[in-house]
Amino acid sequence: MVVFVCVGCGAVLTTPVSQVALPVHAAQKFGHELLPALLESGTYAVDPEPSGPPRRRWEEVGADEAAARGVYAPVYTLSYGPPGRVGVAPGDVRGTVLIPERCDGYCLGLDGRDGPNLACEGCGQAVATRIDDCTLWQVVWLDPRAVRPVGVEAPARRVVGWEALREEHPGTPPVEQPGRWSPVWTAAVAVALARLLAVSGGKRMAVPDGPVAEAFRKAIDILLPPGAPTREMVLAGPGLPAAITDIALVPQHPQTGEVWPTDARAVVPLAADVWMYLAFHDDRRLVPAASGMPDGVRRDDPPPLLPWRPFRPDWEMFVSTLALLPEVRQPWLRAIYDQVRERRYQHPFW
Repeated sequence: MVVFVCVGCGAVLTTPVSQVALPVHAAQKFGHELLPALLESGTYAVDPEPSGPPRRRWEEVGADEAAARGVYAPVYTLSYGPPGRVGVAPGDVRGTVLIPERCDGYCLGLDGRDGPNLACEGCGQAVATRIDDCTLWQVVWLDPRAVRPVGVEAPARRVVGWEALREEHPGTPPVEQPGRWSPVWTAAVAVALARLLAVSGGKRMAVPDGPVAEAFRKAIDILLPPGAPTREMVLAGPGLPAAITDIALVPQHPQTGEVWPTDARAVVPLAADVWMYLAFHDDRRLVPAASGMPDGVRRDDPPPLLPWRPFRPDWEMFVSTLALLPEVRQPWLRAIYDQVRERRYQHPFW
């Protein structure tokens, strides 16, 4: 366990926290409502990518310099801020005050557009950016130039082994509120979809029936060329039989970021909370129907939460993930990238 302290005066800025993997939906924008905290209390995650100002337009940077920084397709701007910002839950922050002139936001809160908006209460140095506006996951990003970790004596969080992961992380339901798909699902599926296309080589793949098909098949059918499948994609992971296949969709550990090992020719990670639900969850409880119905008829009890529209991956997460994959430089995949980026209001994203 560590606390983060101000590099200027040494003041403690957080409660004791332990590191977890950066959630796949950390950069997501969703709807026009207040989202919950990105991270659980008592944890922190490090974003390895540069973030914040200054930013430069793609036209200024050029394809070669962007590729050297790991961006392989045109984006609106690239950040030239520091890499390694540290995310913590807002409730785990201590000893900071708001910087009033940097408290701008889009609608209902702070969005960090003006740079760090929290200062150390002890010395006044800008140390972090609080994000709590609508459409954004609530988080405080500690500036890696202004803070440093210090080890402390505190009970360490136990790392859950693969064998216990199913019990302790049973999965996030795809529909958490009546009529609305889970934002975690729309982000996680979009990121995995981009990676699936990258390893497909542009060839149609067979998708297993059931929940996996509901999440991925429509998008794959739309984005890949028509025809008979020449590759097979299956779920692989803890609790499932070992499978040697073309493409394995495997869980990524929520604490360590480790990807489930498999002998598949290509491996695509999926956020564990979504993977676990796809692999194991059945939330339908069937009971005999009311009197007057034929024998053997069953109904859901309680009725399941249903969305008001078909599932749609998050288009922005899809294109931002594709832009970071070297495979997007292949003409067929670059064509998909350009098409989705320029016409977001079309299937399978709208």
